[in-house]
Amino acid sequence: MLSAAHDILSHQKVPAGNGTGPVPHDANASRYDCNPISTGAVLLADILPTLLIKFSAPFCIHLFPYGLRVAICVLTAWGSFLLVAFSTGTAQSMAGVVLASISSGLGEITFLALTSFFDSTVVSAWSSGTGGAGLIGALSYLGLTEAGLSPRHTLLIMMVVPVIMQASYCFLLAPPPHAPRCGWSTSTQKSQQASSMSQEPLLGRESTARNNTKSCRLSLQEKGQVVKGLLKYLIPLAIVYFAEYFINQGLFELLYFRTASFGHSQQYRWYQMLYQAGVFISRSSATCIRIRQIWLLAVLQCLNMVFLLFAVSYMFLPSIYLVFALILYEGLLGGASYVNTFHCVSAESQPEHREFAMGVACVADTFGISLSGAIAIPVHDYFCRLP
Repeated sequence: MLSAAHDILSHQKVPAGNGTGPVPHDANASRYDCNPISTGAVLLADILPTLLIKFSAPFCIHLFPYGLRVAICVLTAWGSFLLVAFSTGTAQSMAGVVLASISSGLGEITFLALTSFFDSTVVSAWSSGTGGAGLIGALSYLGLTEAGLSPRHTLLIMMVVPVIMQASYCFLLAPPPHAPRCGWSTSTQKSQQASSMSQEPLLGRESTARNNTKSCRLSLQEKGQVVKGLLKYLIPLAIVYFAEYFINQGLFELLYFRTASFGHSQQYRWYQMLYQAGVFISRSSATCIRIRQIWLLAVLQCLNMVFLLFAVSYMFLPSIYLVFALILYEGLLGGASYVNTFHCVSAESQPEHREFAMGVACVADTFGISLSGAIAIPVHDYFCRLP
C-alpha cells in the first residue's frame, strides 16, 4: 500500500470509463510537483489502526486463538486489495488502506508472539521474511506497473497473497507442542506427527527448554515492569522508524528530478523498492552481525533524515542516483534496528515474560511511524506552497 501511495493519491477512476487517469490539481505549479494530499496521509491510514491494535493487544489478545487471528488478517488483507482496486475516490482508497493496516498490525503482533515458542533463530527468520515481503511487494508492484498493467490490475493480482498466507499457516507451519490456543484444525495425532517430523530440525534443545516453561498470566504490575525494562531498546527503535518513515512518506514525494528519464510516479516506486531492498538485506544479516547499540542506528538515521530534508529544501543533489544510494542506506539502518531490537528483547526476556515482551516490543516502531506521518503532512503542505 505504501508503494502505491503516490498512485492512490494522484489517480482515481474516470467516471465515463474503466481506466484511471491523473487528477489535475493546481499544486503542480510548485517546483515539487505535489499531490494535493501528502503521502503521509496514506501512511497515517496505514499505521493508526495498527497502533491501536498494538497498544491494546498485549492486554487482551490472549483471549483469541492464533488461528482466528490469522483468519482475520487474511480476510482484511484480501478486502483491502479489493477495495483499493475498485475505489472511485480517495476516501474509499483510504478505507482499503485501513483494512490493510488491521491485517498488518494484527499479523505482526500475532506472529511475533508465536516466535516465543520456537527457537530464537526463528526471530531472524521472521525478520528476514518481513524484509523479503516488503522487497517482493515493492518490486512486484514496480515490475507489473512498468510492464504496462494499471495500478488496479496490479492490486487485483496481489489478492493471491492472502490466500497463500492462509494456506501456509494451515498446511506448512507445524504447531509447536507447547503453544497455547494455536487454533490448528488438524487432529492431535496429526499435530503430534507434524511436530515430530517437521519441528525437530527447527526446535532444538534451546527451544525445548524455552517451551517447557509455561507462559504464565502476568499481572498488570508485572507487565509494567517488563515494559520498563524494554525501554532502552524501544525508544531508539521508535526514533529510527520516525526518521525513516518521515523520509519515506514526507520527503520521497518531494525528491523529484524533472530531468530524469522516468516520471514522478516511477521515481517514487523506485524509491520504495530500493528502501525495501536495504531493509531485506539488513534484516537477513542478523545471523552474521549482531548490534546491541540500537541508539547508534537511531543517530545515523536522524542524520540521514536531516541531510535529505536539506536536499529537499535547497535541491542541491545533482543526480537521482545519489538519492537511490541514500535510500538504500536508509533501508539498511532501518532493517538492522528492527532485527537487532527483537533479538535483544528475545534474549534478555525471562521465559515466562517472552511472549508478552515480543508482543509489546512491536509497539515502538508503530509509534514512531505514526508520529512521522502526522508531521509529514504539514511539512508536505509547507513545501508545496513554495513557488
